[in-house]
Amino acid sequence: MERNSVAKPTTDARPQAFKPALESMTLLVAAVIVHDRTTDRVVLLQRSENAKFAQGMWDLPVGKSEPGEPITQTAARELYEETVLVVKPEALKVAHIIHGAWGVEAPNGFLTVVFVAHEWTGEPENREPHKHAQVRWVDVDAIPEEFVDTTASALHSYLGGGSEVSLNGWGK
Repeated sequence: MERNSVAKPTTDARPQAFKPALESMTLLVAAVIVHDRTTDRVVLLQRSENAKFAQGMWDLPVGKSEPGEPITQTAARELYEETVLVVKPEALKVAHIIHGAWGVEAPNGFLTVVFVAHEWTGEPENREPHKHAQVRWVDVDAIPEEFVDTTASALHSYLGGGSEVSLNGWGK
């Protein structure tokens, strides 16, 4: 008795890839608040005149997630690339979520997960002088006014124990 051969379903744990829904893709971004609670300071960077956006404005260390990269790894990588500070991804705590309707490189919106780090190694350095005019510690009571709106609201919310989610550009 001969059996018909039937194709067995794949046992791969990952589902078959579908065509990306690029028209609805939201850019995934990570930012890090490095907060020294002993001195009550945070690490900030000032964007240079050559930055893609917000030239001259202050910001948190922030950057885009790479395809397939866990968001905690994005945060640790971007922090190191911009400031030379090293954090363990598993030590990062979520401080705030920003959901923007659109952004500079995100016509379909962006989601920024803002983490806080209370433990790190190293001292801040400006690792990307072509993007940043300076990177330094700033007292929490002296945060500059000229700050990128979305990350400024996240930082102030974290420091004041406020809302953990902010919406930007969605209307009221």
